[in-house]
Amino acid sequence: MAAVRMSSRSGLPSLLIYLGIGVAIGQDGLVGVVFDDAELTQVIGYAALVVILAEGGLGTKWREVKPALPVAAMLSTVGVAVSVGVTATGAHYLVGLDWKQSLIIGAVVSSTDAAAVFSVLRKVPLPSKLTGALEAESGFNDAPVVILVVAFSTTGPIEHWYVLVGEIALELAIGAAIGLAVGLLGSYGLRHVALPASGLYPIAVLAIAVAAYAGGALAHGSGFLAVYLASLVMGNARLPHWPATRGFAEGLGWIAQIGMFVLLGLLVTPHELGDDIVPALVVGLILTAVARPVSVLVSTAPFRTPWQEKALLSWAGLRGAVPIVLATIPMVAEVPESQRVFNIVFVLVIVYTLVQGPTLPWLARRLRLGDSELAADLGVESAPLERLSGHLLSLAIPKGSRMHGVEVSELRLPAGAAVTLIVRDGTSFVPGPTTVLRSGDELLVVTTDPVRDAAERRLRAVSQGGKLADWLGTGGDDARPTESTRRPGPPAIWPPWLWQRHRPRPRAGARAGAGRARGGPRAQGSGRTADTARTAGTGRGHGAATGPERPAHGATRSAGAAVGERHRDELDHSRDAP
Repeated sequence: MAAVRMSSRSGLPSLLIYLGIGVAIGQDGLVGVVFDDAELTQVIGYAALVVILAEGGLGTKWREVKPALPVAAMLSTVGVAVSVGVTATGAHYLVGLDWKQSLIIGAVVSSTDAAAVFSVLRKVPLPSKLTGALEAESGFNDAPVVILVVAFSTTGPIEHWYVLVGEIALELAIGAAIGLAVGLLGSYGLRHVALPASGLYPIAVLAIAVAAYAGGALAHGSGFLAVYLASLVMGNARLPHWPATRGFAEGLGWIAQIGMFVLLGLLVTPHELGDDIVPALVVGLILTAVARPVSVLVSTAPFRTPWQEKALLSWAGLRGAVPIVLATIPMVAEVPESQRVFNIVFVLVIVYTLVQGPTLPWLARRLRLGDSELAADLGVESAPLERLSGHLLSLAIPKGSRMHGVEVSELRLPAGAAVTLIVRDGTSFVPGPTTVLRSGDELLVVTTDPVRDAAERRLRAVSQGGKLADWLGTGGDDARPTESTRRPGPPAIWPPWLWQRHRPRPRAGARAGAGRARGGPRAQGSGRTADTARTAGTGRGHGAATGPERPAHGATRSAGAAVGERHRDELDHSRDAP
């Protein structure tokens, strides 16, 4: 725990401290423990990697990964192949290793470390598409890399490369199918079966994730891909008691990282590293300056990726404990010179993690890819009330949330949902309709079963878009505000702007014809503006606006026929509110 605190204070990657603890315990350290069981290290490393991938999948948002899936898939397959080839060629000709050792090293270091990527990226406010690509790549590329390392360690270079490619594709397909199936079935079961204790939900989620790995491995597929996809599905299924589950998985992830890094530090023999420092630096330079950038350029060639994003993708290929764990595979297989391979990988990971990790936020700022204006996501914890056919939603308003300053009545929760309690500065009270919410408030919302999802969507929408979330086009499924909601323009309020005030108003038929000319047929009344809605009186209902959306003032929606007198009063009130 002290090491975690030291790493967060100093900015150093935590894995260096954990490896240092292992080295200090080892035979060349202060304690002098002799440990050389590479097979046990590999087994424990695999188990730890399963937990780390599960934690990473549970914390990955599908809406961020979805648009980045093509890039991540290319980086995890084509990019890995390019990286292995370039790194192995450099290791063979510049360092003097034979082809078998060079291919093993090229495959081992081509895997980006999920723990390193997840821990670093969640502190760097990058665009969601870029973050999704890096997280998905780190979750996907372990599977093909493990297959390559095992193949090179057992049979050496493959004479018929297409056979190896076919085996990799088959194992990935089997692992993906099992992971998605287990994740969907597990999510369905956890959402529809009320467990007797809330503490069982985190255990059940991790058990399902481990079952996905076991199923993939037993079916001769990729268990690592299966556990990541199953966790990704469950992490986006809005399971009961989700914040508690997320915290439990994060704690297990920390235990797995600490245990794995300490064990790897214990396995290494520092006095044997001297002859391998220069080769490790050369191989690392080839990997970082040549192999990774080339793999990114080849993988992103089919896509319109800005050069700034390509540069960051090239530098963000972080290595951590995964390459060191994979370096134990040739040791267990008794490949000649496998100890030297392990030493080179160990030194490479330490040096280049120390270089890349702390400089990644600086590079993101220099490339103007950092986005410090993103509001924190709204964590909503749900507790099912099985006998009462309801749900308790508890949430804390994070810093930067646009729910700050919104009155309870302006949340406009659906019928059947209500804010029943607020905790502010350690004091609990029952709110009224005009109670103003503040950052740091903890809310307790009671909903009936039919409106539970709608209530959560509305809360997330207000957190990202404020009281005018519906007009600003902010959906409740978006964890991050769009460009239009980060810097919203003036809302569509009455009276109209000066340059609109004296425009002659077209008749209804002319407006309908113009709407058809611009965007096809429109539902009756859907093309009306706030001006005509004002004259329509209070007799219009909410369901009249069914046509396509039309932006107003660049950032707001057309109010349509759904805007009546009551909406106008609310908009006037929000304009006058501080």
